[in-house]
Amino acid sequence: MRLLFLGDMVGKTGRTAVWDRLPRLISDLRLDFVVVNGENAAGGFGITEDIFLETINAGADVVTTGNHVWDQKEAVAFAGRHDQFLRPANYPQGTPGRGSGLFYARNGARVLVANVMGRVFMHPELDDPFKSAEVILDACPLKEQADAIIFDFHAEATSEKQCFGHFVDGRASFVVGTHTHVPTADAQILNGGTAYMSDAGMCGDYDSSLGMDKEEPLNRFISKMPKGRMEAASGPATICGVGVEISDTTGLAEKIAPLRLGPRLAETVPEFWR
Repeated sequence: MRLLFLGDMVGKTGRTAVWDRLPRLISDLRLDFVVVNGENAAGGFGITEDIFLETINAGADVVTTGNHVWDQKEAVAFAGRHDQFLRPANYPQGTPGRGSGLFYARNGARVLVANVMGRVFMHPELDDPFKSAEVILDACPLKEQADAIIFDFHAEATSEKQCFGHFVDGRASFVVGTHTHVPTADAQILNGGTAYMSDAGMCGDYDSSLGMDKEEPLNRFISKMPKGRMEAASGPATICGVGVEISDTTGLAEKIAPLRLGPRLAETVPEFWR
């Protein structure tokens, strides 16, 4: 199975770049399943229902989120209406929406996608992400109820991300980190067969500060005083993500490599898809 995960879409430039390029990527690379993180798609803060639907229409099978999931008030209302929209699974019981789901890939495979949020430097009041993952895996084990299992681990600390990858190694097909908006160089297959990358990066303008126009963040670092609102950068976007090939027999990863398309970072497409 060929899986593509795209990192956090940031603002209009990030989401439109994904919408424009994704249909052709699905066709040219013969992708079976696509996951996109959309938590920063609406001006850099949250996601609207229209943006979610447009991302699904472009070819995404699932849209994941993170700590900005509720920044747009309408998300509270539409989260429960769409199975393909995921918020972190370790929010307290009773939170709108769902944190995981079982979906069908284009090749007919059953794919479990789970969205979990870290607590280090984030939201310590959330449920334990490791225990939450254990509950998800117990309910839908790899090669029993699911042919592939994907975790979007939305977290700040790379140590927490790496430990989470080791925690589910051999029980999940792929663990990818989101949230920091900077692609890491550690795409690998762990000892138990789980593909792992600490952060997929973002889909947005890299002439920025994490996708936001750089002047206001820079001002705040220098003066310690806000001058205005943070605004999403509007220059040409670079699409960042990661491609994984998953064994139809074991449900574990066979290959992993980053994908980057755009003007700021060196372009790369996984060699095994060329």
